[in-house]
Parts: sequence; structure tokens; C-alpha cells
Amino acid sequence: MGSRKRSAEDWIQAGYAILADEGIKALKLDRLCARLGVTKGSFYWHFTDMAAYRAALVTAWAELRDRDRSYFHDLNDVPPRKRLATMMSALLDPRQWNLERAMREWARTDPVVAESVHAADLRVLAAVRQAFTDAGFAGGDAELRANATFAAGIGFLHLSAGAPDERLAAQRDRFLDLLLAR
Repeated sequence: MGSRKRSAEDWIQAGYAILADEGIKALKLDRLCARLGVTKGSFYWHFTDMAAYRAALVTAWAELRDRDRSYFHDLNDVPPRKRLATMMSALLDPRQWNLERAMREWARTDPVVAESVHAADLRVLAAVRQAFTDAGFAGGDAELRANATFAAGIGFLHLSAGAPDERLAAQRDRFLDLLLAR
């Protein structure tokens, strides 16, 4: 495993895995090296120090999150209910749900991470608000429903003990029925 030269992307992926599995406190150089089967020299080939690595991790996560949600603006022709269900599913995508939770936890203690999470959240919130506007809810009602939907999505993310399942999907659907009711 250690004989292959590791790329910066390999280091980023290892960081994601540690964050998702164990949280920010476990994100240490020794843990990263052990996970990749390499020495610290390999790390310093790509990053000047842990601060630079963590900054690269945050930037890469923001880009990944934006890329994974970039299609939200392409959903404008999709009926609002289906659009909202699609957006909520993206938050609970099995590929990212642990990492999403870990990044939000990290954001509680790091202002740079918090700023990145907040900026991404504002883009998602705008798309959710637009779906409620397109469903016929005006100004304040669309805003309130968008905020409630977003907060519930984050809540569903943190309440789930494991990967999202059918029960969670049913709750999400029932929740959307409630918020789209007149």
C-alpha cells in the first residue's frame, strides 16, 4: 500500500474518511499516515503543515458539496414537491451523510469551517425557498417553510443513528406533505 506515491487527493480522501468515522479530534498526522500506509514525508510533499492541510480539506469539501448540489438550479422545471424531495435526499446521500455531519460538528469550533458551511447552506436555502415560492407560497411563508425544511433536513441528518433508510425517507415525505399543505 505504501509503495504507491500518494497524491494530495489521496490525503484529502483519507481526511474525509477519518472525519466521517471518528470526527475532527481524530484528524491527526499519525492517523492519516497510518491510514495511507506512508511516512510523514509524503504528507509534507503536499502540505506545509496541518493548518494548510485542514484548509485544503475544507476547500475540497466545499467544492465537493457545491458540485454535488450544482444541479439544484437545473431542477427549476421539476414540480416543487419533487424538487424538495430531491434536495433533501441530496443532504442524506449515503456517500456523504457521515462527512456532512462531521463537517457541521467541526464548524462549531472553527470559524473558517463555519463560514464555508454557512456559505454552502445559503445557496441550498435559496434553492429550497425558490421551490416553496414556485409552489405558490409568498414571501414570508416561503421563507419560513424553507427555513423549517432546511432545519428539519439537518435534524434528520443528526438524528439518524446509521445510514439513511426507508423509515427516514417516509418521514421526509410526510414532512414535505405537511409543509406543502395549505
